[in-house]
Parts: sequence; structure tokens; C-alpha cells
Amino acid sequence: MIDIKEFRDNPGKFEKAAKEKGININSSEIIALDEKYRALLAKVEGLRSERNVVAKERNIERGKEIKDELSKVEAELATLEDKVKIELLNIPNPAKEDVKVGKDDSENEVVKKEGEPKKFNFTPLDHLELGEKLEIIDTQRASKVSGARFTYLKNEAVALEFALVRFAMDTLTKEGFTPIIPPVLVKRATMEKLGYMEHGGADDMFYIEKDDLILIGTAEHAIVSMHESEVLSLKKPLRYVGFSTSFRREAGSYGKDTRGILRLHQFDKVEMVSFVKKGEDDREHEYLLGLEEGLFKSLEIPYQVVKMCTGDLGFPAARKYDIEAWMPAQNKYREVTSVSTVTDFQSRRLNTKYQEGDGKEFANILNGTAFAVGRTLIAILENYQQKDGTVMIPEVLQKYTGFDKIEPKN
Repeated sequence: MIDIKEFRDNPGKFEKAAKEKGININSSEIIALDEKYRALLAKVEGLRSERNVVAKERNIERGKEIKDELSKVEAELATLEDKVKIELLNIPNPAKEDVKVGKDDSENEVVKKEGEPKKFNFTPLDHLELGEKLEIIDTQRASKVSGARFTYLKNEAVALEFALVRFAMDTLTKEGFTPIIPPVLVKRATMEKLGYMEHGGADDMFYIEKDDLILIGTAEHAIVSMHESEVLSLKKPLRYVGFSTSFRREAGSYGKDTRGILRLHQFDKVEMVSFVKKGEDDREHEYLLGLEEGLFKSLEIPYQVVKMCTGDLGFPAARKYDIEAWMPAQNKYREVTSVSTVTDFQSRRLNTKYQEGDGKEFANILNGTAFAVGRTLIAILENYQQKDGTVMIPEVLQKYTGFDKIEPKN
């Protein structure tokens, strides 16, 4: 949620920033509604003060009149307050000044490339062909059991997944991150406070209506929410690294990336979350990006860093980078991780503050993917494949897997 005081001071700024994200708001209508609310609030406060006075004077007749009037006006005030809140919740977090204005992902900026795509002396197979030959990926049986966009990981792929998780967890706990396994179901009211349900975001979530619970799309959803209505110390950044299974409906991606395990309804992730003081998020953002790059450098997989333009930034993010790994069979880079700062946008909605001297400030919150396991498996399989179908294991993972290659079973 944006700061209402800042909005009152400069509504045009927020209307322009929303438009740059492809969202239209009417700042004049919101300001008019807010002014009406504040005028009614002043009236309520005046009546409450008068009530205290007449109570001391024991003016019973006037006391009854005030009581009746307050009952009516307070109901109107509550209705207006809800309307103002709804309007504010639909205003996106403005992009940072260094973010490029653009309409969609076609205008994102490649800000860095690392490593050279490997040249094969044979035609590389895609991850699904490799996975089936190696008997480590089975989407056909998963489709029979669960439908499209599900998979079974089997045999060495299971060990490889846990190797990636352990490697990320070990790396980040050494950096001072607190390891955590969060719940994968959160209350709908909790998810609404994160800013991912507006403007069609809810369509991408699995909702269990009977229990009013939503399956998380990333560990971030549950980790950020755990400090709702708390006051943190933040003498140093508070950092978590969480592992969870995640769930997305993939609404809007009909017919897109249906082959293999690139875009699934269910997948596992290792996710980073940071809480920092106001104004420290830029430095933390670069730090988290550096950690993500370090993980992919360790895997020796070529990648590029992409900075999102405003039109591809999303509702709560103020700045976002993607890391895209080279996928040989597709002959292009594909997104494998992202890292964002949402400034104080989520902390205002969650009422997450930190102590600053004698006062309190809203925390700045960041999130970043260490490994999206399925997509990282794709990058490993395709980049480390050999002509005979064998896939070598990145050296940094071999102490976790206990083997250095996966060979075809026949």
C-alpha cells in the first residue's frame, strides 16, 4: 500500500506511475473520496468530544441525541473508510527512478552477460528427451494422475533436486540467512495484504474455498507474512532462506511452454527474503542479486541479468531483476530466478515496522529466488549433456549427489 500522505501531496505522481505499469487510476476521484472521509472523520471526532462534555454536565437529552447521530455517522464513516482503503489497495507501487519506462517484456534491458553458451558438435536434446532417456522425468504418468503441467521426478533427479536445495541452503546460511520451511497454505486475508491478488493476480492462485486458504506461489508469501503487526529491531538486515513447494495456476499461459517441466502447476523453490531499514533496500537488492549470480556461476551455467521495465515489473515491485540461464535446446536464455525490492509497499499493508530511535518506521522488504529447482534442472540437463545422452553433474553438486553423471538406462 502506498503512503496516503504522499498521495495527497502528489496524486499526479502516482497516477503517472500506475499508468507506466499499465494500470489506470483516477487520482481526482480518490482525492475527493479521501476528502469526504476526512471531513466526516472530523465530524465524528467533534461529536465524540461533545459527548464527553455533556456526559460530565449530565445533559441526558443531548447525550441521547449525540448517541443517535454518532451511530449513524460512524456507520457512514466505516463505509467511506472501506472505500478509500479499496482504492488505495488498487494503486501499484511506483517504480524506482532508475527503472526504464516500457510497455512489456520486449522492452526489458539486458544489463549483464556471464559465460559463453556452449557449442555442441551434435544436436542437443531438450530436457524432456534427456529426462525420459535417463528415466528421471515422467510427465506422461503425471498427466494421467494429475493432468497437464505436473511431473514425476525419479531416480537421480531426486538426488539432484536435494543437492540443489542443500547447496543453496548451505551457501546462504553461511551468509547469515535463517533457514525456514514455511506453511504452504495461507489465509486469503493474508495473501491480499501482499499485493499479488490485484489486477488478475488472484487468477494465478489455487484457492481452497471451503477453508478460505490459498496455496503459496513462493515461500516468500508465507515468510513475509510471518512478521505481520510486529515491530522488528533491524540493527542489521533480517534475512531468511526458505524451501517450499509452490503452486501456480499459470493463468494466461495457455498453450505456452507446455512441453516438459519449465512451467508447472507444482514446483519447488529456495527463496530469499530480507527485511531492512528504509533507504537500505537498494544496497540489499544488489547484494541478493550478487548471491543469485554466485549460485549460477558455481554451477558454471551461462546466464544473463535482465532488468524489468515498468510494464513488466508487476504490481508490488519497485525494481526487479531476472537471471535467465542459457537453454541450448531452445537456443535462448530463459528466466530461472528473479529478485525484487517492494520498498515499504507490503510492510504498510502488513503493518510490519522497525524501531528507529523513539519512533517506528515501516520496513523495506525484498525477495529473491535462490533456485527454482525445476528450471535449474532443465539448465543442468541441457548444458551438461553429452553426445551419448549422459549428463554430467556440476562439480559443486557432486558432494551432495554422490555421483558425477547420469547415464541412460539402456
